[in-house]
Amino acid sequence: MTELSHIRNFSIVAHIDHGKSTLADRLIQSTGTVSDRDMKEQLLDAMDIERERGITIKANTVRIDYVANDGQAYVLNLIDTPGHVDFAYEVSRSMRAVEGSLLVVDASQGVEAQTLANVYTALDAGHEIVPVLNKIDLPAAEPEQVKAQIEDVIGLDASDAVLISAKSGLGIPDVLEAIVTRLPAPKGERNAPLKAMLVDSWYDSYLGVVVLFRVMDGVIRKGDNIKMMQTGAKYGIDKLAVLKPAMVDVPELGPGDIGVFTASIKQVRDTKVGDTITHEKKGCETPLPGFKPSVPVVFCGLFPVDSAEFDDLRSAVEKLALNDASFSYEMESSAALGFGFRCGFLGLLHLEVIRDRLEREYDIDLITTAPSVVYHVHMRDGSVTELHNPADMPDLTYVDHIEEPRIKATVLVPDDYLGDVLKLCQDRRGIQMELTYAGSRAMVVYDLPLNEVVFDFYDRLKSISKGYASFDYEITGYREDNLVKMQVLVNDEPVDALSMMVHRDRAEMRGRAMCEKLKELIPRHMFKIPIQAAIGGKVIARETLAALRKDVTAKCYGGDVTRKKKLLEKQKAGKKKMRQFGKVEIPQQAFISALKMDS
Repeated sequence: MTELSHIRNFSIVAHIDHGKSTLADRLIQSTGTVSDRDMKEQLLDAMDIERERGITIKANTVRIDYVANDGQAYVLNLIDTPGHVDFAYEVSRSMRAVEGSLLVVDASQGVEAQTLANVYTALDAGHEIVPVLNKIDLPAAEPEQVKAQIEDVIGLDASDAVLISAKSGLGIPDVLEAIVTRLPAPKGERNAPLKAMLVDSWYDSYLGVVVLFRVMDGVIRKGDNIKMMQTGAKYGIDKLAVLKPAMVDVPELGPGDIGVFTASIKQVRDTKVGDTITHEKKGCETPLPGFKPSVPVVFCGLFPVDSAEFDDLRSAVEKLALNDASFSYEMESSAALGFGFRCGFLGLLHLEVIRDRLEREYDIDLITTAPSVVYHVHMRDGSVTELHNPADMPDLTYVDHIEEPRIKATVLVPDDYLGDVLKLCQDRRGIQMELTYAGSRAMVVYDLPLNEVVFDFYDRLKSISKGYASFDYEITGYREDNLVKMQVLVNDEPVDALSMMVHRDRAEMRGRAMCEKLKELIPRHMFKIPIQAAIGGKVIARETLAALRKDVTAKCYGGDVTRKKKLLEKQKAGKKKMRQFGKVEIPQQAFISALKMDS
C-alpha cells in the first residue's frame, strides 16, 4: 500500500510530433519498468495505425516505480495522451484523472496550435505544469527563444524548463526528479466511501470489457460489488490489476491509484466514460462533477463496394464500436449504393482512422459518401429536427430556417504565409476575430462554419503554408445561415449519394463544378444524358453528355435522300425511347472522385 505522498499522477501533453510517445518510452526504459528485450518504439501505441502514422489515438497508461535521489521510492502513473484535435475528448478526460502535466515543446519548432489547446485543457483541470523542451540536440534548436515564447504565448514561467532529448535519453533523470519534486501528490480519503472515475474502457476478446479507472476516495478490492452511477448497472469485480504496460494483478487499490478491472461486462457501450464508480452498498452520495459525453460532429455514409459484403461490414462496424464509444452508426440504404451505414465521427482524422481500420483489419472495400455535419432545421410549427443526411431534408415549404454549427479556429502560421491563410478563411465564409503575433508567427482566430472545414480545409491549409501552419478548433454553437440542399440529377433521376448542403451564394459555383466533373466521370451511353444540379425545382447548372452514335446510313449506296432520312428518323425515335427507359450506370469511382471536388 503506497502512501499518498509517494504517488505522482501525470500526463504528457504536446502538439503532434513533438515527442510525447518517445519521452514516455524513455521514462519506462530508464526506470526498468519494461526489460530491454521487450522494449520497442512507441511502446504505448498498440494499434498498427498508430505506429504507422506515428500518432497516438487512444490515451494509454503505465505505472512506473521510481527511486528518487533522496532514496525514497515513488509510484508514478503516466497517461500518454493524443495530440490531435479530433481526439481532444481523450485528452480532456485523461486530464481529469491526474494532477499534473509535462508540457513537451519541440525546441526547434516552438509552440504550436495544439500545444495551446492541450495546455488550456490541463489548466482547466487545475494542473501543475512542468515545461519540458525536447530535441535540444538538433542543430536548429533554440531553447532560449522557445522559453520566451512559452512565457509570451501561454503565460507559464519557463525559466526552469527541463532540457532533454527524448530520442537519445539526454536529461531523462532530470525529468523524473522534476515529476517527484514539482508535481503535487494526489489527495483522497482512504476511509471514505469508494469514489472512482472511469477514464477509459476497451474490449478484450478473453476478458470482456477492461475498464481503466482512477480512485479518488476509498478502497476497491477484488470481489467487491460495484455500481456505475450514470447507468445504474451493477457488477462484481473479477480481476483487479495495474498496467506496467502488461497487466499485473493486485489485491486492492486505494486513493490516488490508477488501475484496471474486469467485471464480465459485455459491451463498451455499458461503460460511460467519465462515470463515477462506487460500491453497491454504502456507496458515495454524489457523482464526480461535469463530464460531457463525446458528441459526433461529422457524419458520412459507409457502403461496401460489393453489396454482397454488407454482412461483413455490419459485423466489422459492430466490433469497432465495441472499442470506440465515440463512434456511432445506424443503418441506411441508398438507391445508388445499396445498403450501408450512416456513421458519426469526431472529425475527419477520426473518420480516416475508422475507414482505414475497416479496410485493413476486416478487408472490406468501402465507398465513403460526402462528409456532412449536423444541421438544426427549424420548422414553421416551432419544432426543431436534427439533419444528419442532406437526402433527408424536409420539404422547404415547412422549413422556417436552418442553423449550422460554427467553430472557433485558431491557426498559428509564419508571417510569410499569413495572406494566403487569411484568404482561405475568407473564402470559407470565415469571420476574423483576432490577429496577434507570437514572435515571428501570427496567431489568427476565425469564426468558421464547420461544414466548410470538414471537406479539405486542413489539407489546403497545409499546402498553402508548405506544412508550417498548425490548426486547432472547438465547436462554439449553432447560427442561422442561408443554406440550401443541392441535389444532382442524372437523366432526370436524383442521385441521393451526391446531394449536399451548400450556402445559397455559392451553390451555383459548386453545382457547376459538380456537373463538369461528373461529365468527365460518367461513361457515354447510346442516348444523350443531361447532368443537372438543382435546388428544389430550380436547375442551377447543367451539362449534357453526348450520345454514342452508330452510323445507320452506312449501307445506303445511292438512291433517294429520303432513304437516309428514314433511317435517321428511325434512329432518333429509338434514342428517344432509350432515354425514356434507359438506366444510367454511374461507376463507383465517379462517386469517390466527384466528392473530392473542392478545388
